[in-house]
Amino acid sequence: MTVAINPLTDLLAEKGVLLADGATGTNLFAMGLEAGEAPELWNEQHPDRITKLHQDFVDAGADIILTNTFGGTRHRLKLHHAQDRVHSLNKTAAEIARAVADRADRKVIVGGSVGPTGELLMPLGALTYEDAVAAFVEQIEGLQAGGADVAWIETMSSPDEIRAAAEAAAKVGLPYAYTGSFDTAGKTMMGLHPKDIHAIATDIGGGPLAVGANCGVGASDILSSLLDMTEADPAATVIVKGNCGIPEYRGAEIHYSGTPPLMADYARLARDAGAKIIGGCCGTSCGHLAAMRQALDSYVRGPRPTLETIVERIGPLRNKTANESAAAPARERRRRS
Repeated sequence: MTVAINPLTDLLAEKGVLLADGATGTNLFAMGLEAGEAPELWNEQHPDRITKLHQDFVDAGADIILTNTFGGTRHRLKLHHAQDRVHSLNKTAAEIARAVADRADRKVIVGGSVGPTGELLMPLGALTYEDAVAAFVEQIEGLQAGGADVAWIETMSSPDEIRAAAEAAAKVGLPYAYTGSFDTAGKTMMGLHPKDIHAIATDIGGGPLAVGANCGVGASDILSSLLDMTEADPAATVIVKGNCGIPEYRGAEIHYSGTPPLMADYARLARDAGAKIIGGCCGTSCGHLAAMRQALDSYVRGPRPTLETIVERIGPLRNKTANESAAAPARERRRRS
């Protein structure tokens, strides 16, 4: 199915590869957000701080900025007694990002961040597919009203929840992209293999503008997932938005091991592995993103990396690869036989 030209596909056609922004939560904690607070409430309480975060990412070179709405469904907001403010909080967030994007001296895309509901869909949980679609429609209507260019469905584990969010975007009339978090032995928590990310929602609306991976457990692991995704469909527009190295506790605070040079090398390897939208997730500061921008701007194409090359340059895997975990039952059967 042909996807109509929109700002994201238009900019991709112009530039070939796009830099997405870095971490939202990590950077908001550095600005004073307390553990247990809802970041989405800051869209109304501290719009100046949200504006500054978006502006800092644009100044660092981001082509795509994501709204501060990861937990913007009624299911997440009810934990903070804000389930009746879904539309206004998402609309305000998109308006803040849109204003920053429109002030930039170049084209900047606003992705409306849509995270998981936090509920399990039936039969594993109580949430029906129809109710999930309705919750995502409510959120995406707010994002669209505020000026988001695309629904950016992210950090998903369940293929059914991806489909529900994609269906909601199609109902609202907003193009969509989606990413999974391959954080459980190289697959998502619900067992989705990276190579199977492409086919989840091809029949919904015009199909996704882009698919890929974000978050997870570390930069090496997400690059392993990227190899699986681009091998499965070399022509696809693939997103990779990895964490800034490995998180570790230092006292009560989480520190991420990734340095700007390491994240620059991650960006180069992601490009060589076929990613067309490259960004950072947890721990990725504006300084990291600026190094990634410079790496992509001075990019000289290298060979497609092997897993060994990734480990050598970025560091060891923290998890089994998806292919290793898929092969494990067969190895176990051979041992027992």
